[in-house]
Amino acid sequence: MAVDLLIWFVKASVVYGALLGTAALMSLAERKVSAWMQYRHGPNRVGPFGLLQPLADGVKFIFKEELVPEGANRWLFRLAPALAAMPAMLTVAVIPFGTSVEIAGRTVPLSITDLDIGILYVLALSGLAVYGAILGGWASNSKYSLLGGLRASAQMISYELSLMLAILAIVLVSGSLDLRAVIEGQRGFTDWNIWKQPLAFLLFTVATFAETNRHPFDFAECEPELVGGFHTEYSSMRFALFFLGEYCAMTVMAALNATLFFGGPSVPGLPDAPWWLGVGAFGAKTAFFLFLFLWVRWTLPRFRFDQLMKLGWQVLLPLALVNLTLTGAWVAWSGGH
Repeated sequence: MAVDLLIWFVKASVVYGALLGTAALMSLAERKVSAWMQYRHGPNRVGPFGLLQPLADGVKFIFKEELVPEGANRWLFRLAPALAAMPAMLTVAVIPFGTSVEIAGRTVPLSITDLDIGILYVLALSGLAVYGAILGGWASNSKYSLLGGLRASAQMISYELSLMLAILAIVLVSGSLDLRAVIEGQRGFTDWNIWKQPLAFLLFTVATFAETNRHPFDFAECEPELVGGFHTEYSSMRFALFFLGEYCAMTVMAALNATLFFGGPSVPGLPDAPWWLGVGAFGAKTAFFLFLFLWVRWTLPRFRFDQLMKLGWQVLLPLALVNLTLTGAWVAWSGGH
Protein backbone atom coordinates (compact mmCIF):
# COMPACT_ATOMS: atom_id res chain seq x y z
CA MET A 1 0.00 0.00 0.00
CA ALA A 2 2.81 2.40 0.93
CA VAL A 3 4.66 1.59 -2.30
CA ASP A 4 1.54 2.19 -4.38
CA LEU A 5 0.98 5.52 -2.65
CA LEU A 6 4.62 6.51 -3.24
CA ILE A 7 4.36 5.58 -6.94
CA TRP A 8 1.17 7.62 -7.28
CA PHE A 9 2.81 10.60 -5.56
CA VAL A 10 5.83 10.42 -7.87
CA LYS A 11 3.61 10.23 -10.96
CA ALA A 12 1.53 13.18 -9.82
CA SER A 13 4.64 15.23 -9.02
CA VAL A 14 6.17 14.51 -12.43
CA VAL A 15 2.99 15.24 -14.38
CA TYR A 16 2.13 18.45 -12.55
CA GLY A 17 5.75 19.58 -12.63
CA ALA A 18 5.77 19.02 -16.40
CA LEU A 19 2.43 20.83 -16.79
CA LEU A 20 3.52 23.90 -14.83
CA GLY A 21 6.93 23.89 -16.51
CA THR A 22 5.32 23.71 -19.94
CA ALA A 23 2.95 26.56 -19.03
CA ALA A 24 5.91 28.70 -17.97
CA LEU A 25 7.86 27.89 -21.12
CA MET A 26 4.80 28.65 -23.26
CA SER A 27 4.93 32.26 -22.03
CA LEU A 28 8.46 32.38 -23.46
CA ALA A 29 7.53 30.47 -26.62
CA GLU A 30 4.67 32.93 -27.20
CA ARG A 31 7.15 35.77 -27.52
CA LYS A 32 9.85 33.77 -29.28
CA VAL A 33 7.51 32.46 -31.98
CA SER A 34 5.96 35.88 -32.55
CA ALA A 35 9.46 37.37 -32.86
CA TRP A 36 10.46 34.64 -35.32
CA MET A 37 7.38 35.29 -37.45
CA GLN A 38 7.96 39.07 -37.35
CA TYR A 39 11.75 38.97 -37.93
CA ARG A 40 12.57 40.15 -34.39
CA HIS A 41 14.84 38.74 -31.71
CA GLY A 42 12.34 38.38 -28.87
CA PRO A 43 13.46 38.03 -25.23
CA ASN A 44 17.25 37.62 -25.17
CA ARG A 45 18.47 39.46 -22.07
CA VAL A 46 17.69 37.14 -19.15
CA GLY A 47 19.81 34.01 -19.27
CA PRO A 48 21.25 32.32 -22.38
CA PHE A 49 19.00 33.09 -25.38
CA GLY A 50 16.48 34.59 -22.95
CA LEU A 51 15.55 31.15 -21.52
CA LEU A 52 15.26 32.48 -17.97
CA GLN A 53 12.66 35.09 -18.90
CA PRO A 54 9.76 33.09 -17.35
CA LEU A 55 11.68 32.95 -14.06
CA ALA A 56 12.21 36.70 -14.18
CA ASP A 57 8.50 37.22 -14.88
CA GLY A 58 7.59 35.02 -11.91
CA VAL A 59 9.85 36.98 -9.56
CA LYS A 60 8.38 40.24 -10.88
CA PHE A 61 4.81 39.07 -10.20
CA ILE A 62 5.69 37.96 -6.67
CA PHE A 63 6.97 41.41 -5.72
CA LYS A 64 4.18 43.40 -7.37
CA GLU A 65 1.57 44.95 -5.10
CA GLU A 66 -1.73 43.09 -4.74
CA LEU A 67 -4.78 45.34 -4.99
CA VAL A 68 -8.44 44.65 -4.21
CA PRO A 69 -10.87 47.23 -5.69
CA GLU A 70 -13.16 49.11 -3.37
CA GLY A 71 -16.58 47.47 -3.21
CA ALA A 72 -15.31 44.16 -4.59
CA ASN A 73 -16.47 40.84 -3.19
CA ARG A 74 -13.16 40.00 -1.54
CA TRP A 75 -13.76 36.26 -1.13
CA LEU A 76 -14.85 35.63 -4.73
CA PHE A 77 -12.23 38.09 -6.02
CA ARG A 78 -9.51 35.94 -4.47
CA LEU A 79 -11.17 32.65 -5.45
CA ALA A 80 -11.71 33.40 -9.17
CA PRO A 81 -8.05 32.98 -10.34
CA ALA A 82 -7.90 29.56 -8.67
CA LEU A 83 -11.19 28.54 -10.32
CA ALA A 84 -9.75 29.58 -13.69
CA ALA A 85 -6.67 27.39 -13.25
CA MET A 86 -8.09 24.35 -11.45
CA PRO A 87 -10.14 22.66 -14.24
CA ALA A 88 -7.14 22.27 -16.55
CA MET A 89 -4.91 21.08 -13.72
CA LEU A 90 -7.48 18.48 -12.65
CA THR A 91 -8.21 17.31 -16.20
CA VAL A 92 -4.60 16.28 -16.84
CA ALA A 93 -4.93 13.57 -14.16
CA VAL A 94 -6.71 11.14 -16.51
CA ILE A 95 -4.71 11.74 -19.71
CA PRO A 96 -2.35 8.80 -20.43
CA PHE A 97 1.08 10.09 -21.45
CA GLY A 98 2.50 6.61 -22.04
CA THR A 99 1.68 2.91 -21.87
CA SER A 100 3.07 1.35 -18.69
CA VAL A 101 6.37 0.64 -16.96
CA GLU A 102 7.54 -2.03 -14.51
CA ILE A 103 8.47 -0.64 -11.07
CA ALA A 104 9.22 -2.84 -8.06
CA GLY A 105 7.46 -5.77 -9.70
CA ARG A 106 4.36 -3.71 -10.40
CA THR A 107 2.93 -2.70 -13.77
CA VAL A 108 2.45 1.06 -13.42
CA PRO A 109 0.26 2.82 -16.02
CA LEU A 110 1.70 6.13 -17.14
CA SER A 111 -1.07 8.44 -16.02
CA ILE A 112 -1.89 9.86 -12.63
CA THR A 113 -5.06 7.79 -12.45
CA ASP A 114 -7.01 5.47 -14.72
CA LEU A 115 -10.76 6.00 -14.89
CA ASP A 116 -13.19 3.89 -16.88
CA ILE A 117 -15.17 7.11 -17.41
CA GLY A 118 -12.18 9.35 -18.14
CA ILE A 119 -13.90 11.16 -21.01
CA LEU A 120 -16.93 11.88 -18.84
CA TYR A 121 -14.55 13.29 -16.22
CA VAL A 122 -12.98 15.54 -18.86
CA LEU A 123 -16.37 16.78 -20.05
CA ALA A 124 -17.51 17.52 -16.49
CA LEU A 125 -14.40 19.54 -15.61
CA SER A 126 -14.31 21.47 -18.87
CA GLY A 127 -17.67 23.00 -17.96
CA LEU A 128 -16.23 24.48 -14.76
CA ALA A 129 -13.69 26.74 -16.48
CA VAL A 130 -16.33 29.39 -17.16
CA TYR A 131 -16.76 30.09 -13.44
CA GLY A 132 -13.31 31.65 -13.10
CA ALA A 133 -14.03 34.16 -15.86
CA ILE A 134 -17.54 35.16 -14.83
CA LEU A 135 -16.76 35.37 -11.11
CA GLY A 136 -13.54 37.28 -11.72
CA GLY A 137 -15.45 39.88 -13.72
CA TRP A 138 -18.42 40.14 -11.36
CA ALA A 139 -16.44 40.20 -8.10
CA SER A 140 -14.22 43.07 -9.30
CA ASN A 141 -17.05 45.64 -8.99
CA SER A 142 -16.10 47.07 -12.39
CA LYS A 143 -18.36 47.50 -15.41
CA TYR A 144 -15.52 46.75 -17.82
CA SER A 145 -14.61 43.57 -15.96
CA LEU A 146 -18.26 42.49 -15.81
CA LEU A 147 -18.62 42.98 -19.57
CA GLY A 148 -15.46 40.97 -20.12
CA GLY A 149 -16.74 38.17 -17.90
CA LEU A 150 -20.09 38.06 -19.70
CA ARG A 151 -18.46 37.94 -23.11
CA ALA A 152 -16.02 35.26 -21.97
CA SER A 153 -18.77 33.09 -20.47
CA ALA A 154 -20.98 33.45 -23.57
CA GLN A 155 -18.07 32.46 -25.80
CA MET A 156 -16.97 29.49 -23.69
CA ILE A 157 -20.49 28.08 -23.29
CA SER A 158 -21.20 28.45 -27.03
CA TYR A 159 -18.12 26.56 -28.16
CA GLU A 160 -18.19 24.04 -25.34
CA LEU A 161 -21.25 22.46 -26.96
CA SER A 162 -19.41 21.79 -30.22
CA LEU A 163 -16.36 20.54 -28.33
CA MET A 164 -18.43 18.03 -26.35
CA LEU A 165 -20.29 16.78 -29.41
CA ALA A 166 -16.98 16.26 -31.20
CA ILE A 167 -15.70 14.20 -28.27
CA LEU A 168 -18.94 12.18 -28.18
CA ALA A 169 -18.36 11.21 -31.81
CA ILE A 170 -15.02 9.69 -30.72
CA VAL A 171 -16.83 7.88 -27.90
CA LEU A 172 -19.18 6.30 -30.45
CA VAL A 173 -16.31 5.24 -32.69
CA SER A 174 -14.26 3.85 -29.81
CA GLY A 175 -17.18 2.33 -27.92
CA SER A 176 -15.76 3.43 -24.57
CA LEU A 177 -15.42 6.39 -22.21
CA ASP A 178 -11.95 5.19 -21.19
CA LEU A 179 -9.13 7.23 -22.74
CA ARG A 180 -6.85 4.18 -22.74
CA ALA A 181 -9.44 2.27 -24.78
CA VAL A 182 -9.50 5.21 -27.21
CA ILE A 183 -5.71 4.96 -27.53
CA GLU A 184 -5.80 1.16 -27.93
CA GLY A 185 -8.09 1.59 -30.93
CA GLN A 186 -5.45 3.81 -32.62
CA ARG A 187 -2.35 1.63 -32.45
CA GLY A 188 -1.66 1.86 -36.18
CA PHE A 189 -1.21 5.00 -38.26
CA THR A 190 -4.25 4.16 -40.37
CA ASP A 191 -6.28 3.56 -37.21
CA TRP A 192 -5.93 7.12 -35.95
CA ASN A 193 -9.27 8.81 -35.39
CA ILE A 194 -8.23 11.75 -37.55
CA TRP A 195 -8.98 9.50 -40.55
CA LYS A 196 -12.26 8.22 -39.11
CA GLN A 197 -13.51 11.57 -37.81
CA PRO A 198 -11.90 14.45 -39.76
CA LEU A 199 -14.88 16.75 -39.17
CA ALA A 200 -14.86 16.02 -35.43
CA PHE A 201 -11.15 16.84 -35.39
CA LEU A 202 -11.76 20.16 -37.12
CA LEU A 203 -14.62 21.01 -34.76
CA PHE A 204 -12.63 20.04 -31.69
CA THR A 205 -9.57 22.03 -32.75
CA VAL A 206 -11.55 25.21 -33.48
CA ALA A 207 -13.48 24.84 -30.22
CA THR A 208 -10.26 24.49 -28.22
CA PHE A 209 -9.12 27.90 -29.48
CA ALA A 210 -12.37 29.45 -28.28
CA GLU A 211 -12.40 27.52 -24.98
CA THR A 212 -8.90 28.73 -24.10
CA ASN A 213 -9.63 32.32 -25.22
CA ARG A 214 -6.93 32.19 -27.84
CA HIS A 215 -6.70 34.28 -30.99
CA PRO A 216 -8.79 34.69 -33.14
CA PHE A 217 -11.29 34.12 -30.28
CA ASP A 218 -9.57 36.24 -27.61
CA PHE A 219 -12.59 38.45 -26.88
CA ALA A 220 -12.36 37.73 -23.17
CA GLU A 221 -9.41 40.11 -22.89
CA CYS A 222 -9.37 42.25 -26.03
CA GLU A 223 -7.83 45.52 -24.93
CA PRO A 224 -9.39 48.03 -27.41
CA GLU A 225 -12.96 47.43 -26.19
CA LEU A 226 -12.64 46.15 -22.62
CA VAL A 227 -9.29 47.47 -21.31
CA GLY A 228 -8.26 43.97 -20.19
CA GLY A 229 -11.43 41.95 -19.91
CA PHE A 230 -12.54 40.09 -16.80
CA HIS A 231 -9.10 40.38 -15.15
CA THR A 232 -8.72 44.15 -15.55
CA GLU A 233 -8.62 44.73 -11.78
CA TYR A 234 -6.20 41.91 -10.99
CA SER A 235 -2.51 42.38 -10.23
CA SER A 236 0.48 40.47 -8.90
CA MET A 237 0.22 36.68 -8.54
CA ARG A 238 -3.56 36.63 -8.99
CA PHE A 239 -3.11 38.13 -12.45
CA ALA A 240 -0.35 35.60 -13.13
CA LEU A 241 -2.63 32.76 -12.03
CA PHE A 242 -5.17 33.64 -14.73
CA PHE A 243 -2.50 33.33 -17.39
CA LEU A 244 -1.04 30.22 -15.82
CA GLY A 245 -4.52 28.71 -16.09
CA GLU A 246 -4.74 29.75 -19.75
CA TYR A 247 -1.43 28.15 -20.65
CA CYS A 248 -2.27 25.02 -18.63
CA ALA A 249 -5.57 24.79 -20.51
CA MET A 250 -3.72 25.13 -23.82
CA THR A 251 -1.39 22.29 -22.83
CA VAL A 252 -4.24 20.03 -21.72
CA MET A 253 -6.28 20.72 -24.87
CA ALA A 254 -3.23 19.98 -27.02
CA ALA A 255 -2.72 16.71 -25.11
CA LEU A 256 -6.39 15.79 -25.55
CA ASN A 257 -6.20 16.51 -29.27
CA ALA A 258 -3.19 14.22 -29.55
CA THR A 259 -4.95 11.53 -27.48
CA LEU A 260 -8.37 11.57 -29.14
CA PHE A 261 -7.30 11.88 -32.78
CA PHE A 262 -3.60 10.98 -33.14
CA GLY A 263 -3.14 7.92 -30.98
CA GLY A 264 -1.66 9.62 -27.92
CA PRO A 265 1.55 7.78 -27.00
CA SER A 266 1.22 5.21 -29.81
CA VAL A 267 4.13 5.16 -32.26
CA PRO A 268 3.22 4.48 -35.92
CA GLY A 269 4.82 1.26 -37.15
CA LEU A 270 5.95 0.24 -33.67
CA PRO A 271 2.99 -1.29 -31.82
CA ASP A 272 5.31 -2.63 -29.09
CA ALA A 273 7.46 0.47 -28.72
CA PRO A 274 9.17 0.94 -25.33
CA TRP A 275 7.47 3.22 -22.83
CA TRP A 276 10.02 6.00 -23.18
CA LEU A 277 9.46 6.18 -26.93
CA GLY A 278 5.70 6.41 -26.36
CA VAL A 279 6.22 9.28 -23.92
CA GLY A 280 8.38 11.01 -26.52
CA ALA A 281 5.74 10.52 -29.23
CA PHE A 282 3.04 11.91 -26.94
CA GLY A 283 5.22 14.93 -26.15
CA ALA A 284 5.95 15.58 -29.83
CA LYS A 285 2.26 15.44 -30.81
CA THR A 286 1.31 17.74 -27.93
CA ALA A 287 4.10 20.16 -28.83
CA PHE A 288 2.78 20.37 -32.40
CA PHE A 289 -0.65 21.49 -31.26
CA LEU A 290 0.90 23.95 -28.80
CA PHE A 291 2.83 25.43 -31.72
CA LEU A 292 -0.43 25.57 -33.67
CA PHE A 293 -1.91 27.81 -30.94
CA LEU A 294 0.98 30.25 -31.41
CA TRP A 295 1.05 30.00 -35.20
CA VAL A 296 -2.63 30.86 -35.55
CA ARG A 297 -2.34 33.83 -33.18
CA TRP A 298 0.17 35.59 -35.41
CA THR A 299 -1.46 34.56 -38.68
CA LEU A 300 -5.23 35.16 -38.53
CA PRO A 301 -7.11 38.39 -37.75
CA ARG A 302 -9.57 38.52 -34.86
CA PHE A 303 -13.27 37.92 -35.50
CA ARG A 304 -15.94 40.43 -34.59
CA PHE A 305 -18.03 39.23 -31.68
CA ASP A 306 -21.14 38.75 -33.81
CA GLN A 307 -19.07 36.66 -36.23
CA LEU A 308 -17.77 34.59 -33.33
CA MET A 309 -21.26 33.81 -32.04
CA LYS A 310 -22.58 33.12 -35.53
CA LEU A 311 -19.74 30.68 -36.19
CA GLY A 312 -20.38 28.87 -32.91
CA TRP A 313 -24.17 28.57 -33.09
CA GLN A 314 -24.96 28.58 -36.82
CA VAL A 315 -21.97 26.72 -38.24
CA LEU A 316 -20.05 24.59 -35.73
CA LEU A 317 -23.00 23.38 -33.64
CA PRO A 318 -25.14 22.19 -36.61
CA LEU A 319 -22.08 20.50 -38.13
CA ALA A 320 -21.32 18.80 -34.81
CA LEU A 321 -24.91 17.54 -34.51
CA VAL A 322 -24.93 16.23 -38.08
CA ASN A 323 -21.56 14.55 -37.58
CA LEU A 324 -22.69 12.90 -34.33
CA THR A 325 -25.94 11.69 -35.94
CA LEU A 326 -24.16 10.22 -38.97
CA THR A 327 -21.51 8.63 -36.75
CA GLY A 328 -24.19 7.02 -34.58
CA ALA A 329 -26.00 5.70 -37.65
CA TRP A 330 -22.75 4.31 -39.09
CA VAL A 331 -21.80 2.61 -35.80
CA ALA A 332 -25.30 1.10 -35.48
CA TRP A 333 -25.23 -0.16 -39.09
CA SER A 334 -21.71 -1.58 -38.88
CA GLY A 335 -22.56 -3.26 -35.55
CA GLY A 336 -25.57 -4.93 -37.12
CA HIS A 337 -23.42 -6.23 -39.96
